Amino acid sequence: MINSRIYLHYVSLFGAFALGAILRFWHLDLKPLWMDEVITSIFSLGKNYHDLPLDLLFPLERVQEIFTFHPGVSCSQIATNVDTQSTHPPLFFCGMYQWLSWMTPLGTEWVTKLRSLPALLGVATIPAMYYLNRLAFSQSSGIIAALVMATSPFAVYLSQEARHYTAPMFLIALSLLGLIQIQQDIFERSRFRFWVWLLWTIINSIGLYVHYFFALALIAEIATLILIIYKYKLNILIIRKTWLFLFISSTTVFISFIPWILGIFNHIQRNETNWLPTPNYISPLYQTLINWVLMVIALPVEHQPLAVAIVGVLIMVGFFVWLSRQILQSLKILLSNPKNNLSTTALLTFTIFVILEFLIIIYIFGKDITVVPRYNFVYYPSFCALLAAGINFSLKKQKLIPIFLIISIISCVFVVNNLAFQKPFLPEKVAQNMNLEPSIPVMLVTGYGSYQDVALGLSFALALEPLRDANKLDNFAFINQNSNIISFWDKLSQLPIPDQSQLNLWIVAPGWRRRDYQQQVILSGQTVCHIDPKHHYRIGIPYQLYRCSKS
Repeated sequence: MINSRIYLHYVSLFGAFALGAILRFWHLDLKPLWMDEVITSIFSLGKNYHDLPLDLLFPLERVQEIFTFHPGVSCSQIATNVDTQSTHPPLFFCGMYQWLSWMTPLGTEWVTKLRSLPALLGVATIPAMYYLNRLAFSQSSGIIAALVMATSPFAVYLSQEARHYTAPMFLIALSLLGLIQIQQDIFERSRFRFWVWLLWTIINSIGLYVHYFFALALIAEIATLILIIYKYKLNILIIRKTWLFLFISSTTVFISFIPWILGIFNHIQRNETNWLPTPNYISPLYQTLINWVLMVIALPVEHQPLAVAIVGVLIMVGFFVWLSRQILQSLKILLSNPKNNLSTTALLTFTIFVILEFLIIIYIFGKDITVVPRYNFVYYPSFCALLAAGINFSLKKQKLIPIFLIISIISCVFVVNNLAFQKPFLPEKVAQNMNLEPSIPVMLVTGYGSYQDVALGLSFALALEPLRDANKLDNFAFINQNSNIISFWDKLSQLPIPDQSQLNLWIVAPGWRRRDYQQQVILSGQTVCHIDPKHHYRIGIPYQLYRCSKS
């Protein structure tokens, strides 16, 4: 009987692991690369923006050549590229470069290979969550935590992004595992194991070099440990020893990050950090609630007919309210249970501290980070752990588990097929609009004031190129628009375009208003382009069609 239970336990764990892997690697290349993923690819391939064809005309059919692996690049070179041309710590990009070097030649499946490391790290988070909840609560809670992480639409969405979100989320799960082990050592056994503190320190040091937001998790963990020390009465010797270990560990983490301190100050001042909107008083609060809903259920509501969107929203909100009532009842039971009180308090406190840090960033520093759900990766491991524990200890457990898993898997299907958590700026939709007349050559021009604008234009070119395979006369170009709009039009008119009787010119101009588009443009002194007012679009940035013919 005992052996059969153990067998069933590990079969369930393997099943969660396998299911999570399938959901993360399924259709990994289906969705187009968007701006941030293009940024990842540039640095991860060992290149920088100076390697790109800026301020000149480039054949659209050769856009794939930009995304080729550049061998022989060191991590220090990648760190320099990231430091000067981006706003992130370097370790993830170094890891991606090494990962892609093992997969060369990248070939036509380069998008799948680019996204495969984040997907693999997303899979690795599943057993990490299992061990976190197994240590914090019970074996059965560990299995449910693995299933919750495996089928989470939010986690699957992050795993299919060629970005550095699953890496810090995995490390935060491991760091929380270390935190729970440390507090259990202190409170239950009055012991201090050096190797546990050492591993916790190493994980936190690595995490800071992967994503700056990892610092929020580290601060929240330290604050949680301090708060719990004072809440639960300990003798003075244990408190002093805890303070000593915590001081040494925190100081070591800080010292390890000193080489990149100047990089932080440089990145804070860059224009690329100014894209987040200034918050009002209310929107961050309801956007946070929306983000919580999306962690458990994600139905097609983006860019859908109004009736479909309304039905989808009602189902999502209804399910979240129903689930929340079950989980809150369970958490009350866990908090009142001496066996589970400490772990529940720690995970709840950590989550609350991170949310408070978010509110400080929003209301004091004026950066509304709730507008994008992806930043919630900072506290998603603790959210997932508490959700799984709540399900496991629910009085309606047998009913709750299958309903939750069915809804989660359905949500993941929508995510994988690009019906939920759609890519920002909708590269595939932009490409379809630009391909409105397949027989007429296309010229895509993106004005850029920052390297992010270049990445945005490349995402559109990548999405457009497969639709235009039959046409060898298509081109794209990037034109610097930092000086003024008039200068942009002058540079555009001087581009040496091929001799063509007809041309559809698409101009993508971040930061422009509709009136900034001229009514007429003359290219190379011989091709006249007239604005088409019926084809002006805005998806956070505007893009406009001009119909050109030889004069």
